[in-house]
Amino acid sequence: MKWIQRLFAPSTPPHPERKPRYPQPISAENLGAAFADCGDFSLREVRLGGGELTAALCSLEGLVDGATVSEDVLRPLTDGARFGEARDVPGAVRLLREGLAYYYSVRELTAMDEAVSLLLEGWCAVVFDGVAVAFETKQPKGRSVEKSELEKGVKGAKDSFNELYRVNTALLRQRLRTPDLKLRERAVGRRSHTRVAVVYIRGLTDPEVVSELEKRLSAIDVDGLLTTGTLEEFLLPRRSPFPQLSFTERPDRFAQELLSGRAGLLVDGLPLGILTQGTLAEQLKVTEDKAGHWLTASLLTLLRYAAMLLSLLLPALYVAVTVYHQEMIPTRLLLSIIQTKQDVPFSTAAETLGMLLAFELLQEAGLRLPESVGQTVSIIGALIVGQSAVEAKVLSPIVVIVVAVSGITGYTMPDQDLATALRLCRLVLVLLGLALGLFGLVLGLTLLLWYLCSLESFGTPYLAPFCDGGLKEVLRALLRLPLRLMKERPAGLHPRDVRNQR
Repeated sequence: MKWIQRLFAPSTPPHPERKPRYPQPISAENLGAAFADCGDFSLREVRLGGGELTAALCSLEGLVDGATVSEDVLRPLTDGARFGEARDVPGAVRLLREGLAYYYSVRELTAMDEAVSLLLEGWCAVVFDGVAVAFETKQPKGRSVEKSELEKGVKGAKDSFNELYRVNTALLRQRLRTPDLKLRERAVGRRSHTRVAVVYIRGLTDPEVVSELEKRLSAIDVDGLLTTGTLEEFLLPRRSPFPQLSFTERPDRFAQELLSGRAGLLVDGLPLGILTQGTLAEQLKVTEDKAGHWLTASLLTLLRYAAMLLSLLLPALYVAVTVYHQEMIPTRLLLSIIQTKQDVPFSTAAETLGMLLAFELLQEAGLRLPESVGQTVSIIGALIVGQSAVEAKVLSPIVVIVVAVSGITGYTMPDQDLATALRLCRLVLVLLGLALGLFGLVLGLTLLLWYLCSLESFGTPYLAPFCDGGLKEVLRALLRLPLRLMKERPAGLHPRDVRNQR
């Protein structure tokens, strides 16, 4: 029973303060020992200004820009006119800090752990005995700023986050030009030392949310933070198939949510911005809603809610009605269903479950194969195989229509994690409808609603504002009201500054 208790434990307790991994003092020999058998580690002895005082220039090839190191660090170090006055280590460190090396970002280091960490981040270090001076000489590696592939926009911005952390922070700073935009950075992962920043707007975001987010980040004790799933496992005490964090590729949406009062995360190596206090209403909104007319955006939002219900309920409702409640079907439609089912050897439940599983397999095959091949597989599976199965009397046309409509409406979900959760619930509801008819469907919906009401994300209920908001908040979730009427931020986020307009 202990493993069950650990599995459903509400949170992970904070780990004790870890001891320094490299307690020895800074020196070229100690750094060489730390990076022993590392072929990319470079250590070069340099005479400062051609005099008697020596230092070691350390870096990791591939992480630093070689031309920058040569021109902006190494060349000034060997210039006698600049470092001829350096007679001892404190004097040389003082000259380096005062800018005699051509670089704007400089740090004085006294701990080996910090020196090793900065070298791994792409800095170079001028190392003396007991002290070092580091310069940020990173070589930018990664994709350029490109268009978002998952969140396409018509009127909005076209740029998106990529794997470079500093590029992502710059994209965010371009939209929020205020010193109140705070980025509290920390390293997460025993061996990966991944840089993670808690992003929020001071004076707007609830401080309790920021404190809780930092507390949960500090409790993460894993070897490496390389995927979003690792973050979700530790940030959410009770992880659910329904997304309780919002993920976005678009800096403009990330900035909008920060202005609404949310806190966010930027992770080095992940081309995504992560937003806290994810709710069901938030998962059904898109950035383009604020770019178009409010009537059009409101209609599209309502269509998304209708598509969500249709995707969830249509197959289960069809199975329940055709198996147990045929009297509810109009006579002409019932005769048509009977006619198409006469030569089909399988029951309605078997047809529906088989088609749902086949639909999932086709979707998985389309995702895993290259794009051109994936599209071909989808066309062959949907058109040729489906049409052939109907003509061969293996499937009835009505089942193909029901499953296809359910799948297409599921594709309208802006958040793919939500669409995946709906597919899982859809299969469970079909089984309940097969077992108990409409009573099973109502039972399943009741349990699902109870489960969603029990979820929360950093103090915000998952069904907010439907469960705790007033009429205005509910209308704000269902519709895109004119901006002149939306003078307050969402109350469920508990912002410190409630009004966003005069």
